[in-house]
Amino acid sequence: MTSRKTLANAIRALSMDAVQKAKSGHPGAPMGMADIAEVLWNDYLQHNPANAKWLNRDRFVLSNGHGSMLLYSLLHLTGYNLPMSELKNFRQLHSKTPGHPEYGYTDGVETTTGPLGQGIANAVGMAIAERTLAAQFNRPGHDIVDHHTYVFLGDGCMMEGISHEVCSLAGTMKLGKLTAFYDDNGISIDGNVTGWFTDDTAKRFEAYGWHVVRGVDGHDSESIKAAIEQARAVTDKPTLLMCKTVIGFGSPNKAGSHDAHGAPLGEAEVAATRLQLGWTEPPFVIPQEVYDGWDAKAAGAARESAWNEKFAAYEQAYPELAAELKRRDLGQLPADWQQQSQAYIEKLQANPAKIASRKASQNALEAFGPLLPEFLGGSADLAPSNLTIWSKSVSLGDNPAGNYIHYGVREFGMTAIANGIAVHGGFLPYTATFLMFVEYARNAVRMAALMKLRSIYVYTHDSIGLGEDGPTHQPVEQLASLRLTPNMHTWRPCDQVETAVAWQQAIECHNGPSALILSRQNLAQQERTAQQLADIARGAYILKDADGQPELIIIATGSEVELAVSAWGRLSAEGHKVRVVSMPSPEAFDKQDAAYREAVLPKAVTKRLAIEACIADYWYKYVGLNGTIIGMRSFGESAPAEELFKLFGFTLENVLDNARTLLG
Repeated sequence: MTSRKTLANAIRALSMDAVQKAKSGHPGAPMGMADIAEVLWNDYLQHNPANAKWLNRDRFVLSNGHGSMLLYSLLHLTGYNLPMSELKNFRQLHSKTPGHPEYGYTDGVETTTGPLGQGIANAVGMAIAERTLAAQFNRPGHDIVDHHTYVFLGDGCMMEGISHEVCSLAGTMKLGKLTAFYDDNGISIDGNVTGWFTDDTAKRFEAYGWHVVRGVDGHDSESIKAAIEQARAVTDKPTLLMCKTVIGFGSPNKAGSHDAHGAPLGEAEVAATRLQLGWTEPPFVIPQEVYDGWDAKAAGAARESAWNEKFAAYEQAYPELAAELKRRDLGQLPADWQQQSQAYIEKLQANPAKIASRKASQNALEAFGPLLPEFLGGSADLAPSNLTIWSKSVSLGDNPAGNYIHYGVREFGMTAIANGIAVHGGFLPYTATFLMFVEYARNAVRMAALMKLRSIYVYTHDSIGLGEDGPTHQPVEQLASLRLTPNMHTWRPCDQVETAVAWQQAIECHNGPSALILSRQNLAQQERTAQQLADIARGAYILKDADGQPELIIIATGSEVELAVSAWGRLSAEGHKVRVVSMPSPEAFDKQDAAYREAVLPKAVTKRLAIEACIADYWYKYVGLNGTIIGMRSFGESAPAEELFKLFGFTLENVLDNARTLLG
């Protein structure tokens, strides 16, 4: 029988060889955590390499994602669809082994990690999702949802502020099936961390309400195994295992040094490490007995087969619940979704109301929430302002089968946790804060876009219309930066109808997150034909028009559409041919076919005016260099909203003056 140390050394060999071949990468963490990974994956992790999407698998997250060869080695050795050729192609173009693990590229990679601290945040989200899904679907004698979340993290993750946000919340929520392995090797890129990181991490996590296991020898399988057993015995707290390791374990000259962290060991040191470890195989060669010691295919198939039998019994006893769990796990919408959502939108159009789009958003939640039990919402301590709580919202703090999370003032942590919920499956998360505070959440938003996650952001108080709170709270450049983010879908609706369409489209979107940009102030509802109503979903449409080709096109979004329509009325009365285009989602419009885009914004009409109470520069792509933009070119001021709109030129008189100048 192959020894545990030999099995772990296979990880070390593959990791140092792949990094050496790529001439870049991080060998130290995989070599240091190999023994921990061997015990966890061979003795505890419930997974099936033949089905990386098995619903009840344990989740494994490598938060210290720079050590990606650890995960790739594990996936290859245990039998996932990751052949040796991919390990040889580490960090190369279009390989399944990119520099940091990427969700959607490689079977068995549960989430994209690399920006430190976000992996532990994702893991918290996965643990929340597991417990909530179990509470919603499990029944006596039928524990269909019952799995653990394991996460590896290092000193960098611990130093990042997001780890405080999410681990604090995890402790409060008593996530007993979350186990974190802290790679306490005392080394970061700059060297020994004692010069800049002297926290008592164990006491810190105990203060959060975690169960902490101290003194785990990360290179002794019995110590590791005993620590995991302690973690599994505590079911009302998440557990942190303080694992003392040596970075670059086995390297005679670089182990325990930052030299092993983020660069190849070098050919000579790789050879010396082979000798020290007693690993005699050439690069990328694994003996069959080592493969046999790692192979998880038979055990994984047996585990899933046993679970399938349990699910069949569950399905017989609770057919409706079983069907609903399947639907939600696949991310499918209810059969009547399209008809019901469209009926609600048409009802709104037939019953005008002048309300803030944040209130219209809450109304949409009220209408769509009963159709979508997969909603798992939350706000960063701004629910009374964001209006994200609806009549059937139930806090997870009150009921583990609820549908709402009080995240506290943790915008970054909230968003990264929602990413974990989204990748876990079974839920459609929505999160909320003021648009200004997307700045706190920025990197987690970017990660959601990178992973093309189905997640909805409710960002209210969308402009200088926020008023008296002043420029610290008034967003200016935030919306443009969201629009410039690949795979992001933004919607800035002008009334309750566009708001409902924005929610509908966000719910139906499966190729990236959606941001709903919503007003504090009331917005007048616009009149629409049936065709105009249908065209909202296309991102931009003709709201007001003239006979024949227009002389001038006014483009507006959100609260400024009302202003554009007023200007259209005055200019039309003066005999000008003017078109108003409402553009709630530039991204959706840009995806339309060329004929539709030309019909809305004909190239022949070069006199164009854009109006939006956000940064002006974004709009040159639509108005051209000779067009005019009424937008923000500075930060805001502290004053009542109506005074600010006047100060910054968002008045009918200023719109008319600019339009007349363009018209000549």
